[in-house]
Amino acid sequence: MQRLPRRYTTYALSLLALAVSLVGLASAPSWAWGLATLVFGGLAILGSHDLLQRRHTVSRNYPITAHLRYLLESFGPEIRQYFIQRDTEEVPFSREQRSLAYRRAKGTLDKQPYGSLRDMQAPGYEWMNHSLAPAPIQGHDFQVSVGAGRPRPYAASVFNISAMSFGALSANAISALNDGARRGGFYHDTGEGGIAPYHRRGGDLVWEIGSGYFGCRDGEGRFDAERFRDAATDDAVKMIEIKLSQGAKPGHGGILPGAKVTAEIAATRGVPAGREVISPASHGAFATPRELIGFIQRLRELSGGKPVGIKLAIGHPWEWFAMVKAMLAEGEHPDFVVVDGGQGGTGAAPLEFINRLGMPLTEALLLVHNTLVGAGLRERVRVGASGKVISAFDIARTLALGADWCNSARGFMFSLGCIQARTCHTDRCPSGVATQDRRRGSRLDIPLKAERVARFHDRTLEGLAEMLSAAGLAHPGELGPEHIIRRVSRHEVRSLATLFDFVAPDELNEGGACRHAVFSDFWDASDADSFAPPASLARLRQSRLV
Repeated sequence: MQRLPRRYTTYALSLLALAVSLVGLASAPSWAWGLATLVFGGLAILGSHDLLQRRHTVSRNYPITAHLRYLLESFGPEIRQYFIQRDTEEVPFSREQRSLAYRRAKGTLDKQPYGSLRDMQAPGYEWMNHSLAPAPIQGHDFQVSVGAGRPRPYAASVFNISAMSFGALSANAISALNDGARRGGFYHDTGEGGIAPYHRRGGDLVWEIGSGYFGCRDGEGRFDAERFRDAATDDAVKMIEIKLSQGAKPGHGGILPGAKVTAEIAATRGVPAGREVISPASHGAFATPRELIGFIQRLRELSGGKPVGIKLAIGHPWEWFAMVKAMLAEGEHPDFVVVDGGQGGTGAAPLEFINRLGMPLTEALLLVHNTLVGAGLRERVRVGASGKVISAFDIARTLALGADWCNSARGFMFSLGCIQARTCHTDRCPSGVATQDRRRGSRLDIPLKAERVARFHDRTLEGLAEMLSAAGLAHPGELGPEHIIRRVSRHEVRSLATLFDFVAPDELNEGGACRHAVFSDFWDASDADSFAPPASLARLRQSRLV
């Protein structure tokens, strides 16, 4: 007789216990025997199902006990995050970073005793040098003018809420963010999902226009100028941002299932309720760099002269170069460019897109800044940046590399109470931030969280002011790459000014492209009339011969 495998022991014991419980219940009925029958009967049914089903081999081989493995796996991320990972392990944000955001948002003590937890001898460690002549702090409400010379310029804070749509975030979360932006005097990017009623609590808005043209589209999904004019001339809308791509999923469109298109979301986006909505991977209002510049001019006119810019994650360098060449050829330019790092963000995306697609923020920002400097456009085009910016040092470092201001999505989500559960795409966010489940989202207290959003912004900029003062600087605009020092090995440190290559003003216009690697490869070959690759690269796509 074949011996029962030991892996079936739990199932066999459940059957035996069920038999004993049934006998006991029949001979001496009581609540105890009844409860035992229910418990062991349930286990026996579960084990029988495991043996008969064909989808999960582990369950067939280990009836009942396999579910313990699935249970442990289900909360493995939480176990690692709260009990195993180091305070400084950034996956994607460390406990140290989250704690800083929580403390600043709540207004509790954000100081730390007993020294740094960082390994300052590890390659990649960065810091700012201080001065023996600190500058006096003159306040920390740092702002930068965008669209100077236009009819409706805007004074933007150097720290703002990055793009997150209603639909991705709950109604209460959007309301609290906008209320916090109003209290703190900084802007709230709507994301590409349109302007919802919850965006209208008095906070300054940057209206993001994506490829789906939500809020300004006709019945076929094409750009509708009149609908755009109606919304863009609202006083709450301070700037217009054309989203070309985003760091979470660059070059990727999106589909919103019909089940998620509620009447409220449908009204906000200008789409039919209950029907699937597609966001194309590219825009339909323009197809070439010159046409993009024309579209920017058109939006500026329709909005009454408000600043209009673009947001993009940098991919192929020649495409960005083609845009800049179109600016030069047309004698016109966007008022700002927001550079989104390829590190991913709040948007759910395939793992390959998050990990391996798109240029990281440092390299992308340097390329954008250098190109504008070399083309003689940097003084007229402001640059924003987003990508894991959460602390005062993150802001200082980003501004030192060429940005005029920073945006943060996940930092402000932390201020709302996000616990980094990483369930944003499941509609089961435990903190009520990234969900459309009304029962979950309604638990987020709007007045309390709005106060924390404003306080997180204020305390972070206060930290920036203190860092600037210690470095002998009076304003973030004085920051440069020479102020950030990086350890490149155990025995060598270098400033970012010497570590990276920088282009001189107008150098690209004066034939200096050959002096810089990426520009020597692609600047001359890029075309203001096309996003297509240079002919030499196009030929390689048809051949395996280099």
